[in-house]
Amino acid sequence: MSEIEVVTAADPATLAPFDAVIDVRSPAEFAEDHVPGAISLPVLSNAERAEVGTLYVQVSRFTARKIGAAIIARNVAHHLETALKDKDGAFRPLVYCWRGGQRSGAMATILAQIGWRTAVLQGGYKTYRRWVQRRLYEEKPDLKLVLLEGRTGSGKTELLGRLAARGVQTLDLEALAEHRGSVFGGLVGQPQPSQKMFESRLVSALDALDLTQPIVVEAEASKVGDCMTPPALWTAMTAAPRIAVTAPAEARAGYLAGHYADIVSDRAVFEASLERLPIFPGKKAIARWLELADAGDLVTLAGELIETHYDPSYDRAARKDPRPRLGEIAMAGLDHDAQEAAADQIAQVVAVVAASALTP
Repeated sequence: MSEIEVVTAADPATLAPFDAVIDVRSPAEFAEDHVPGAISLPVLSNAERAEVGTLYVQVSRFTARKIGAAIIARNVAHHLETALKDKDGAFRPLVYCWRGGQRSGAMATILAQIGWRTAVLQGGYKTYRRWVQRRLYEEKPDLKLVLLEGRTGSGKTELLGRLAARGVQTLDLEALAEHRGSVFGGLVGQPQPSQKMFESRLVSALDALDLTQPIVVEAEASKVGDCMTPPALWTAMTAAPRIAVTAPAEARAGYLAGHYADIVSDRAVFEASLERLPIFPGKKAIARWLELADAGDLVTLAGELIETHYDPSYDRAARKDPRPRLGEIAMAGLDHDAQEAAADQIAQVVAVVAASALTP
């Protein structure tokens, strides 16, 4: 039997040497949040975990442990015959559970008995979670952010992708939060990640960036849907200089009609979104917008929402925004060529920011 190594930290550098990071918690626990890149090999299913917990409380600790051990043994055997069947003798896994206790210990013992160089994460997921919280809520990195702002429907998210393709560092909060950043921004049939998962994704994204260089991030509210931006990042965003993009209202209406069709096509979701508008437009306006949605006239619908909701909200916020503006990129439309040209101009502005940061 190989000796089981005990790992006390959960940062990427510590976990990098392992061939696999194995999360043995239940699928529900894994879905809420997990170490980035970890694979889910639960030793207890959601139902089995509940069953063992009930036995622990209502019968006895001994009965719960005995039945739990039998279930864990069967599940580990299944993983050995499926997910782990092709691993050779050099395989080096790290195993973790909720607190680094019985579930990870049981799996690690069996893997070590096979001869694999197995490690467990001391403190389990809670050790990893403390590291994430420390990174986002206690440390205060000097982020060199540049905000990309513009009226709704200006294609800012697509521009972030085009900038990334040009080698410009970007941070796409909407992608991390699986939300389009407005009252109509939810993705139909796709719930947002938990706050914990959002924070894990955020730390992982920041770790992939050079924090000494500018990072372009879309101007957002402090919450992207239900996901709250951590204070240190939000503070940096409130002080960051801006690059504004503009496009004609007609082009933006067409863009929104295409990108928000899923919301409008689901009557219940669309009605619920209208109810969340910060300034209630009145029953007459809502009735008209529902009629336009039912008729499939999404361009007219988007145009009226731009005129009555989106642009007035943007103007109110812009009047109170003290952040310096680095430039304004005017797009004649939102077609491929227009966005490519805008991305080139934005990249040039960011390059000037990067160069100025290097000037003594």
